[in-house]
Amino acid sequence: MNIGQVIREALESIIANKLRAALTILGIVIGVAAVIAMLAVGAGAQDTILGSISGIGTNLLFVFQGNLQQDVRNEQPITMADVSALKDVYQAPHIQGVAPIVRGSVKASFSGESTSPEIYGVTSEFESVRNYKLIEGSFITDDNVNGQASVALLGPEVADKLFGRRELITGETIRIEGQPFRVIGVLESKGGGSFGSQDNVILVPITTARIRLLDKERDNVDVVYVQAINAESVPIVNEEIAQIFRTRHRTVLGADDFTVFTQEDFLSLAGTITNVLTIFLGGIAAISLLVGGIGIMNIMLVSVTERTKEIGLRKAVGARKADILIQFLTESSLLSLIGGIIGIFFGWLISFAVGRIAAASGTPFTPNVSLNSVLLATLFSTAVGLFFGIYPANRAANLQPVEALRYE
Repeated sequence: MNIGQVIREALESIIANKLRAALTILGIVIGVAAVIAMLAVGAGAQDTILGSISGIGTNLLFVFQGNLQQDVRNEQPITMADVSALKDVYQAPHIQGVAPIVRGSVKASFSGESTSPEIYGVTSEFESVRNYKLIEGSFITDDNVNGQASVALLGPEVADKLFGRRELITGETIRIEGQPFRVIGVLESKGGGSFGSQDNVILVPITTARIRLLDKERDNVDVVYVQAINAESVPIVNEEIAQIFRTRHRTVLGADDFTVFTQEDFLSLAGTITNVLTIFLGGIAAISLLVGGIGIMNIMLVSVTERTKEIGLRKAVGARKADILIQFLTESSLLSLIGGIIGIFFGWLISFAVGRIAAASGTPFTPNVSLNSVLLATLFSTAVGLFFGIYPANRAANLQPVEALRYE
C-alpha cells in the first residue's frame, strides 16, 4: 500500500463521517489558535516593553538611593552635592550630562477635568539627557528652577485628559494639588517606559516640586539620570559613579548605599520577565491542544469499534497488521493537521483582533505572529494526533480477523 493510497483512504473515511471529524478537528483548532494567539501576545508584549526601554537611550544610567541586594547601615540619601560631583569633568570625564529628579503622584485639574499623573521635579538638563521633544512651548530653564517658578510641562496623556487636545495649551493655567501652575509647553509622546507611562507625567522645576508639592528634604533627590558620552563608555561611567559615591558617602567596597542601573540591566530583567510570561501563556494554550488530542483518541477508539467488521474483512483479504496501523495513524494525523492549519488562521485572526483592540484603547501594542510559533503549533498538533492515535491504531491492528468478522 503506497502513501498516496493511504492518504486517499484516510480522507474518504473522514469525509464519510463529517460531523464526527468536524468535532474532532474543532478541539485541535481551538488548541492551535490558542497557542498561536498566546505566543503572539507574549512576543508583542516583549517587543513593546523592550522597545520602550531601548528608546530611552543606550548610553543612559540610573542612580538610586539604597542597595537593592543587601541592607546597609547608615544609608545616606542622594543629594544635589552628589549631583554636582558627578558633573565634575575631572572626577567623571566620560559623563556627558546629569539630570536629578524628584517624583511623586499628584492631582491635576482644569475646568472641571482632573487626573492623577506622576510628577517629576527636574532641572534644565533633563531635556537633553532624556532626549525630550516638545509639541509646543519651551522647556524648564535654570531661572525657573532658581526662582521656584509655578510652571509646568504636560505629557500628552495629561493634555488629552485635561484639555482634550495637545496643541494651543501653552499659557493656560492648571491646578496641581490645588495650586495654580502656568503651562509652558507640551511634551511629545514617548510611550511606555521603565517606570510606567512616560506620557502620563507633568514636569515642574525641581525646587518647586520638592518644596511646594512633594514635601521632600531640601537637597535630596530620588533618581539621577546620567548620560555617558557614548554607549561604549557605559561600563567606565558606571565605575566613575561608584567611585564618586563611595568617596563622598565613605562606604567600603561591597557596602554601597546606592544602586546603579544601566539599560542592559533593565533589558535583561524585562527580557526574563517577558520570556516567563510567554512560556506561561504558551503552556496554558498547550493544555487546549492536549485536550484536543484526547478528543482524537476518543473518536479514533469509537471509529475502531464501528469499523471492526471492515478491519476483519481487510485482514481476511490480505491486509497486514502494519497496513491497518498506518491507516488509522494517518487518519488521526490528518485530523490534527487539518485542525492545525485552520487553527493557524484563527490564531492569526485573534492576534489581529487583539492588536486592533489595543490600538483603539490607545495602547501601543502589536501581537507578533512569528514563523517559529506557526511551525511549532503545526508540528505539535500533528505530533499530538500521531501520539494519541497510536493506541486506537494498535488496537485495530491487533484485532483477529475471525473475531472481527463475527463482531456485531
